[in-house]
Amino acid sequence: MNQAADGDSAALWIQRPPGKPVLTGINWGGLRTLYIKEVRRFFKVQLQTVWAPAITTLLYLAIFTVALGRAGRTVAVEPGVDIPFANFIAPGLIVMAMVQNAFANASFSLLVGKIQGNIVDYLMPPLSTGELIAALVGAAVTRAFLVGFAVWLVMLLWPGVSVELRRPELVLWFGLMGSLLLAFLGLLTSIWADKFDHAAAVTNFVVTPLSLLSGTFYSVRQLSPTFRAVSHANPFFYVISGFRAGFLGASDSPLLIGGIGLLVVNILLCSVCYALLKRGWKIKS
Repeated sequence: MNQAADGDSAALWIQRPPGKPVLTGINWGGLRTLYIKEVRRFFKVQLQTVWAPAITTLLYLAIFTVALGRAGRTVAVEPGVDIPFANFIAPGLIVMAMVQNAFANASFSLLVGKIQGNIVDYLMPPLSTGELIAALVGAAVTRAFLVGFAVWLVMLLWPGVSVELRRPELVLWFGLMGSLLLAFLGLLTSIWADKFDHAAAVTNFVVTPLSLLSGTFYSVRQLSPTFRAVSHANPFFYVISGFRAGFLGASDSPLLIGGIGLLVVNILLCSVCYALLKRGWKIKS
């Protein structure tokens, strides 16, 4: 009886129409395996991928607080709300380190596979396009939050700086939106780039300028109307301003518009990633 049943199952397996997927639903096992593989890849060199960015961020904090934060300098975040300079830049530095490392992680995976010729390791497993994106982007976001947590822990002990969480929901939401934004951008870069120089060009000419000119070290209220309008067109500005509001309880940007706008941008970037990977653009010959 059992043998007959096994024979029927085998027949059904063999007679499945061509092109019809054998696996249905979400391949949680495969998704989890790829995610763990990507996390282990950067965690094996955690001194370089987690702690080194934390040290670099602390150097920024030390330099700018010594150069600009003396004599009780404050920054006007909202009318009548003045924040000590060190407390103002600390949250921005945390989320800036997060998004830059999310981009670095996502822009590496597929690119190194194309360069080394083992891109098939990502394409052959029984994973859908959505599952592939979820694993790669999830690993990038994990690295971003590990870096942010490491920086935050050290800043808790930094003299003269307060990084007390006042609105954790804002910290989580804007930290997640910023990490996803740069993870999707990094994945697009990984798909498009043919060599490491291409990824480095995006880092140097897109990611770094947008992150440094996003209000990390100053309030946009101090800018002229023209430059203020330019800053409001920068999505990084809403990430940093919203994340900072979770620590300071005050913001120089409309939080609701920023939160919804970042969600819409992430959905659009995810759709572009999905379409390109589905087509196999610059990945499948």
